[in-house]
Amino acid sequence: MRLWLTATLMFVASATSVQAQKPKSVTTVPIHPPALQTPADTANAMAQGERLALQSDLAWVGEYNGAITGDVSERMVTAIKDYQKNKGGKPTGVLNPQERAVLAETARRRQETVGWKIVSDTGTGARLGIPTKLVPQQTSDGNGTKWTSPTGTIQVLLTRRKEANPTTARLADAEKKDPPGRTVDYTVVKPDFFVLSGLQGLKKFYVRGTFKGDEVRIMTILYDQATQNTVEPAVIAMSSAFNAFPAGQGQAPRKTVEYSTGIVVTADGAILADREATEACQAIAVQGFGNVDRIADDRDRGLALLHTYGPRELKPLALDGGAASTGVEIVGVADPQNQGGGAVITSARAQVTQVGTGGDLALSPPPAIGFSGAPALDDSGKFAGVALLKPVVVAAATPTNAAPASQSVLVTGDSVREFLKANDVTANGTSGDAKAAVVRVICVRK
Repeated sequence: MRLWLTATLMFVASATSVQAQKPKSVTTVPIHPPALQTPADTANAMAQGERLALQSDLAWVGEYNGAITGDVSERMVTAIKDYQKNKGGKPTGVLNPQERAVLAETARRRQETVGWKIVSDTGTGARLGIPTKLVPQQTSDGNGTKWTSPTGTIQVLLTRRKEANPTTARLADAEKKDPPGRTVDYTVVKPDFFVLSGLQGLKKFYVRGTFKGDEVRIMTILYDQATQNTVEPAVIAMSSAFNAFPAGQGQAPRKTVEYSTGIVVTADGAILADREATEACQAIAVQGFGNVDRIADDRDRGLALLHTYGPRELKPLALDGGAASTGVEIVGVADPQNQGGGAVITSARAQVTQVGTGGDLALSPPPAIGFSGAPALDDSGKFAGVALLKPVVVAAATPTNAAPASQSVLVTGDSVREFLKANDVTANGTSGDAKAAVVRVICVRK
């Protein structure tokens, strides 16, 4: 009996203990995994330089046609996915290291194929990307620079002009109509730039323009539709690389090697030249006669006096009698780049107009690069002065009532004669043959 009671008490105690240890019911909250990172999130985590390089490479392989700014957009993500699909991969929108390496190498080869280079235009100081193998021929004058293919199927034009109170909206409207017959299918107008593209005759065109003060600069790309697959990736890169007014730009940089024109004024070797084209030279040479010395200059007139020693058969130009009227003929030697490395003496016509109230004379259109220092002849063939190409100076704040600086000026015959007299030079030329008296002047800078 006592054993039974003991066993019963043990069972009850055990049951009570188990009941006491039973866990309480708990309200559960479902746990969700964190959201997956999107392709845009991945791109935004990159450094700015990496995003710029990625957009550029995608443009060069023909997948991206947006602005290369480094800003992440749906267009950029779509371009990555399209590139992955075209390469047979999974369109994740995020390139793995192998895909990124292949993309970079493909873009590099395409840039190399077209000869991609960032260049500074000498006349304006503007920076732009040029596919140099597609457009190897270059010509320049005071209105800008033109790069062309040998057959003219591809052209790149950088133009500049002065315009009172320009706006991008007015500039865009003007470009839509000039030349007549343009069909515009894409337009972007922002306060600081505008873009147009479409058809111009049988060619496709792309225009990007901007302004600073009263200085307008426009890049135009023309190309045959048959060249579209080759040219259009470069067009995207050219648009983004175009910097019409580089930061801190004042006077456009001078060339390391600069070519200009000189005028033989005495039989013993005195040569009249452009002061700025012969400024800060490590060496100055006259083609055919070797090195020369610069013995005098005049900042106000923009003239310099060179002297070559021991020359033979110099034919100085007669400097008396001429006067500028409404038009002149300028005789000079264009930059080698403008004539395929040659040194042919040519001539060009220009109109003479007065600028402002100071009596300064402007030439329009400006002659080709290399003509600075060339003689200008009046309608009777007599010496009327010297044509100078002035480096462009972009002023951030120019008085609205001030006359714009001329890109090309004429130094009158009277000013030339006064300069020579002040430096004890007696011009003894009797010939009216300007081509026989013209020489190419070469300035080599550091």
